[in-house]
Amino acid sequence: MKAILFVTNSVMGVVLSRFAISKLAGWDISVKAFIEMAKPLGIDPTFFRIATGIVISAVVISYFLTAIFSLLKHNNLFTDKIPFKMWASFANLFGLLTMVGALLSEFLLRVQPKMLLVYISSGIVLLSAVNILILNSKKYIVR
Repeated sequence: MKAILFVTNSVMGVVLSRFAISKLAGWDISVKAFIEMAKPLGIDPTFFRIATGIVISAVVISYFLTAIFSLLKHNNLFTDKIPFKMWASFANLFGLLTMVGALLSEFLLRVQPKMLLVYISSGIVLLSAVNILILNSKKYIVR
């Protein structure tokens, strides 16, 4: 189970890091997308893009921390103050909800959704849901 958590959280972190970088660095493709998506909301596209980049960066960090701590012999973070199972469930729920927001943005704010982004977001929702199920199953023993 630890191997599954390590691999899935690492892959999701790597994939999402590209999107966080594009938003925070202001890549042209990201700037154009957020100009399109900000119009229906009536908000500043730069603020929307940067805020989204910060949220995705937080998700990336939480996925990477979960992957790293899943490998440790002691499954407790920060000297037993936050149990691994709680942290990992939070990280995956945070990623899942963020990607649900991305899916809603694709379908509700874009003129034509980018299907590659829909597939990536859907895959992350699915993997995060599986991780949450694994973490909360009675067979997963935290030691």
